[in-house]
Amino acid sequence: MHDPMMHRRSIRKYTDRPVEQEKIDLMLRAAMAAPTACNQQPWEYYVVTNRDTIAQLARCSHFSKFAASAPVIIVACKRKLSMVPQFGDIDMAASVENLLLEADLQGLGTCWIGVAPQKRVTQSVGEVLNLPMALSAFAMIACGYPAEEKGEAGRFEEKRVHYIR
Repeated sequence: MHDPMMHRRSIRKYTDRPVEQEKIDLMLRAAMAAPTACNQQPWEYYVVTNRDTIAQLARCSHFSKFAASAPVIIVACKRKLSMVPQFGDIDMAASVENLLLEADLQGLGTCWIGVAPQKRVTQSVGEVLNLPMALSAFAMIACGYPAEEKGEAGRFEEKRVHYIR
């Protein structure tokens, strides 16, 4: 088995194979197992498999056009009212990263599409999903079986590590 921490890469090309509900459930469980300030758990997730809605979401940002071919787009949303809102984006980022790593373990490819803090994109995604006022779109995750293969990113740079002993 590979190490998802090193294997996970942004995948932007997908096969037509549908993603099994069991794998979606595992990704969402992993997402909601993320660390969270004061246990506020600010996340809610929308799982989109409807082709028309996927096409609309893919048009919300010039960075998301490729997502039109994804069998699934998972939209991470943040609750606006929370115990410590200043840490909400950090909690959301940890949650999305957990989802990405679990997807890799399941043999899926994903690409995190930034939504927040871009006001226009956040609003567009919210309109497509008809989000309630209490939620704000944070990120879209295109997901499916990869139609491309990428090696490890190899981003480690020893010169960026500083020890104080």
